[in-house]
Amino acid sequence: MNIQSINPATEQVNREFEAISGSEAVKEAKAVAKEVRRAFRKWRRIKVKERASFLRKLANVLRKNKQSYARLITTEMGKPVAEAESEIEKCVLICEYYADNSENFLKPEIVQTDATKSYIAFEPLGTILAIMPWNYPFSQAFRCAVPALAAGNCVILRHSNIVPQCALAIEQCFVEAGFPESTFRSIITDHATVHALIRSRYVNAVSLTGSVEAGIDIAKTAGKYLKKCVLELGGSDPFIVLSDADMQKACEAAAKGRLHNTGQSCIAAKRFIVVENRLQEFEQLFAENMRKYKVGDPMDPATQVGPLVREEQRQGLEEQVADALSKGAKLLLGGRRMEGNGFFYEPTAITNVKRGMRLFNEEVFGPVAAIIPAKTDRNSVSISNKTDYGLGASIWTSDVKKGEKLAKRIEAGVVFVNGTPRSDPRMPFGGIKKSGYGRELSRYGLLEFVNIKSVKVFGEPKKETSQKKAVKIPV
Repeated sequence: MNIQSINPATEQVNREFEAISGSEAVKEAKAVAKEVRRAFRKWRRIKVKERASFLRKLANVLRKNKQSYARLITTEMGKPVAEAESEIEKCVLICEYYADNSENFLKPEIVQTDATKSYIAFEPLGTILAIMPWNYPFSQAFRCAVPALAAGNCVILRHSNIVPQCALAIEQCFVEAGFPESTFRSIITDHATVHALIRSRYVNAVSLTGSVEAGIDIAKTAGKYLKKCVLELGGSDPFIVLSDADMQKACEAAAKGRLHNTGQSCIAAKRFIVVENRLQEFEQLFAENMRKYKVGDPMDPATQVGPLVREEQRQGLEEQVADALSKGAKLLLGGRRMEGNGFFYEPTAITNVKRGMRLFNEEVFGPVAAIIPAKTDRNSVSISNKTDYGLGASIWTSDVKKGEKLAKRIEAGVVFVNGTPRSDPRMPFGGIKKSGYGRELSRYGLLEFVNIKSVKVFGEPKKETSQKKAVKIPV
């Protein structure tokens, strides 16, 4: 099986990998998994405080290599290099957050019961298989692996084959930080081998970030073999603009939220639901803000929008836009691929998007904004919930209390009032409906991959007695 790492800005091949497939691939992957299992037996016995010290070393490795890692991200998947550096900084933050807090998170909880002593212990499950996507090649892997390792688990990373060089660089991070051998491993392999690993006795749980289809596929295998599974899947996040919103702030945030990572983000604002009496104002200001963003060479620190990751991604975006325009939507801005090398697509805004159009119903993974009119504030929330997804949402209003009240009605795992959704290690991250289940980050993310064990002890502890030999005193 030939795997190519391709630069999306130039369409040139960075590097080729010859990855085996079939029974040989399964055999090699299981050999890695056996080594990880052996490493787990030792890693789980290391005190939490000592595991935290490894995380601090890991943060230092990331800091030291920030620029080289950022350039690698940009070369493999096209993220503007300034955003790629921010991604590495977020990885540092994750490492330090769990280094500071994991000991407290994992402390046994004492419970008063009929027993002499009762407590809840948090013990690692074993080997976690992390199946990660290309759009945030470092931070997605770290936000899964770091809490899992802090809890005493070991991790096998099966990264997207779009970013194989990032996958290998991430493994080298852990080596450079001095983690015990095989505590964290990366494998480059095919989908069939992934399923074979899940079926094997060497993997105890699975974490996947990816498409709905990929989540369903992995969940079927994990469920059949009763393996714990956390799924962070797609999103079609509503950006709700109420009648009393500060339009200037809302439109600045809307453009930033839609164009971050060239629109290739599960949690990005995608459906812009605007109350009709402010619609025309929003359209004008939003388009003005979108035009300000610089599209170009992602290695240029001034670039804000880079290429899409692959030609297939660009073609899919074109089909979604064409579908909406053929059904009555109106093009405000962009709507075309850009000439020359690279998988570039213009920042695009389309208004009068309605149910039945692909831009309304599907996840849009690129710099295309779908603007949807709503009759009233209340109607805007109803429209926002008319989707199979439930990852993130944002509400824009001058009345914070009203925003909080409406936030309770939003069917999503993450809701921001007057802010654009983004992950924060201090808060749990994840979705509902077809956006998946389970949580990453915070204490809740750490506890996804532990055995929450109840222990009750009856009877008083045996008193310790010390028997001292008699000392003869000379006469």
